[in-house]
Amino acid sequence: MTPLNDMIVRLLWAALLGSAIGVERAWHRRPAGLRTGLCVAVGAAFFTILSIEIARATGDASTTRIASNIVQGIGFLGAGVILRDRGGVTGLTTAATIFVVAAMGMGAGAGLFRASGFACLLVLFALVFLLYVENWIGLKPRYMLFRISSDPSVDLVSEVHQCFSSLGIALDNFQVSMAGEKNLIQFDADVSHRKQERIFAGLTRPGVTVEMLPVERQQQA
Repeated sequence: MTPLNDMIVRLLWAALLGSAIGVERAWHRRPAGLRTGLCVAVGAAFFTILSIEIARATGDASTTRIASNIVQGIGFLGAGVILRDRGGVTGLTTAATIFVVAAMGMGAGAGLFRASGFACLLVLFALVFLLYVENWIGLKPRYMLFRISSDPSVDLVSEVHQCFSSLGIALDNFQVSMAGEKNLIQFDADVSHRKQERIFAGLTRPGVTVEMLPVERQQQA
């Protein structure tokens, strides 16, 4: 039987790894934060310890299926954080982190401290550093509805076309209308987070309001 002190160390290591991922999720205001990460990792670690100890006590190696069933159970938990949001699906990254936190917990429960710790570092690298890379390169564009309102004396049609053309962005459903005493320009476009910031900074000024809202792309018949 594995000594109790060894079991405690494994559970504490799992708690540390799960908490590290949970803090990152909470910092970015995502679901499945600190407590969830800790509980998932400790639960997976404890199930792994139980499967090892039961197998030793009974001599039945099939009890290791307890560990394999962790993967199925975590799949249901991860599915709960995947949501259909306007313009796309959210929660996939958080669901993936729940999955890998469970794997790190299993590694900790099996006594694979270095391997589980290295896996934690890789995940934190992906969540923190690669996020900035994605935003910088513009790998994750979103389909957005733009509403630009201005005073009647300001004509922004040509400026809007020039701004989006310089960024290589095509405009869909372009409309110009009046909203009360304001000119209203409305259209849809695929834009990355970085380009959203440049558009907002380039068009916003006194008398001009820029709104950006995620929308569903209309399917062509």
